Amino acid sequence: MKVIVTGRNLVITDAIRKQVTDKLNKFDKYFKSDVEAHATFTTQKNKHIVEVTIPLKNGTLFRAESATDDMYGSIDEAIDKIARQMKKHKTKIERRFKGHESIKFESIPDDKDFKDEASIVKTKRFPVKPMVPEEAVLQMELLGHDFFVFLNGDTEEVNVVYRRRDGDYGLIEPYL
Repeated sequence: MKVIVTGRNLVITDAIRKQVTDKLNKFDKYFKSDVEAHATFTTQKNKHIVEVTIPLKNGTLFRAESATDDMYGSIDEAIDKIARQMKKHKTKIERRFKGHESIKFESIPDDKDFKDEASIVKTKRFPVKPMVPEEAVLQMELLGHDFFVFLNGDTEEVNVVYRRRDGDYGLIEPYL
């Protein structure tokens, strides 16, 4: 595996280059020799950010990003994320890209927790009454949910209100 190390607005020392190269070379047994791994280092405020990308010729992309207070800790965390991605997606990747020669699947350990296909484990039915989006938000808050499906009294269509990560609310209005 060829490792390409770049730094954005910082100088990459030999120690950092050696550390990331040694860590990525542990994946040599999983890939053919013509695969390239890209490691990009940046610093923002007091965070050291490491992005590791391993693109394969068959379209598969392993990518991890880590931001910690220590550059070496960021390297370790990003490499661990790549390893988890490879274990989790082994079965799916093997089934989809069977016969491609840029990755050797027999070296990747099986992930026992990975389900091959998702399944519906619960079905819920509830009556839908017409209401305005503001009332739907109040209902959602009363129930303690992150989303609420309702019949919009103004448009007579099914809508969804949801709580956004920034604390505000969103409204989904599907159409055909």
